[in-house]
Amino acid sequence: MNLDGWFTSRLDRTKAAGLYRTLPRTMSSEAEADDQKQVIWSSNDYLGMANDKRLIAAAKTALCQSGAGSTGSRLTTGNTDWHGKLERKIADFKRTEAALLFSSGYLANIGVLSSLPEKGDVILSDQLNHASIIDGCRLSKADTVVYHHIDMRDLEEKLAAAQGCERRFIATDGVFSMDGAIAPLDEIIALAERYQAFVIVDDAHATGVLGEAGRGTSEYFGVCPDVVIGTLSKAVGAEGGFVAGSKALIDFLLNHARTFIFQTAIPPASCAAAYTAFEIIEDSQDKRRLLHSSVRTVKAGLEDMGFTVKGGRTPIVPVMIGDAQQAVLLAKSLEEKGIYAPAIRPPTVADGESRIRLTVTADRSLREIDDLLKGFHLIGRELNMVK
Repeated sequence: MNLDGWFTSRLDRTKAAGLYRTLPRTMSSEAEADDQKQVIWSSNDYLGMANDKRLIAAAKTALCQSGAGSTGSRLTTGNTDWHGKLERKIADFKRTEAALLFSSGYLANIGVLSSLPEKGDVILSDQLNHASIIDGCRLSKADTVVYHHIDMRDLEEKLAAAQGCERRFIATDGVFSMDGAIAPLDEIIALAERYQAFVIVDDAHATGVLGEAGRGTSEYFGVCPDVVIGTLSKAVGAEGGFVAGSKALIDFLLNHARTFIFQTAIPPASCAAAYTAFEIIEDSQDKRRLLHSSVRTVKAGLEDMGFTVKGGRTPIVPVMIGDAQQAVLLAKSLEEKGIYAPAIRPPTVADGESRIRLTVTADRSLREIDDLLKGFHLIGRELNMVK
């Protein structure tokens, strides 16, 4: 069998399991499928920033001034005033001493976890952490111990068992991307202090969303993790990632994180857009209030119908289906009614936990929310998922 034949054979198994994927044709808030308008209910643009005219104007200005690309890594030709300006804004926003930009949140996680822990150390990683944390742990010279999802008793037992290690790092998502659950950061940090561990938090899905000023899980719980990782591509509406923390941490990463050293810098236009977004997030709470009100309406409506819904006080609303093929069928039926909400299946989630992962955004109207709930109710009854 040649190489293409081997690929085809493996893809046939993927299709038979109901796990085959194709790329959709989407925009950030609307999509066109078979000439039918689709309202997007799966975007991570939680505050509707990606199409905000103020961000677009800022990006255009920087684009004309600095060009389309950054031309190199930050340590060679890719460092501009916009990069430093945005890093200072992020540090101020996150209430840390300093910050460092990466080309994505994925690269930020890998850069931190592959460079900070050393041989003889241990990383305690939540069972449902994002793939970027898992991959960072795999690249680390430290051992990795997985603790049960947000199970503080299990985490404490494993911290106690790891006292012989040189250093202990706890790595967790702030908000878990598939479940919408919020990590109990106050409890995690209390355990870290008791067992002399360091806390690394990926705040990708919390930045701009949680806390009075949208500063994320740290503000939400009133605590200060050792390392805060985030992205500019979700509620901030731009592109790129960052790490925020002490000046010593940022200096260390600048010199040791391979995903920073060897990666082309994000374009200045992306920096300008993100800078503007942070200013908007800081100056106004209206978008967050509207967002959380819409989340409550959607969750209550689905639960009243009889659907099993997970998630905490976040815009991620997982509607649990279980069977992968049933989840795909529900997603297809919703799409036919102009509701774009793809099925999430293994390996992204565990077997038997396929779901429709809804995300609520601040730019969804009351009419669109009503259409969503009516669509779920009608199709759920047709497919015998609810009564």
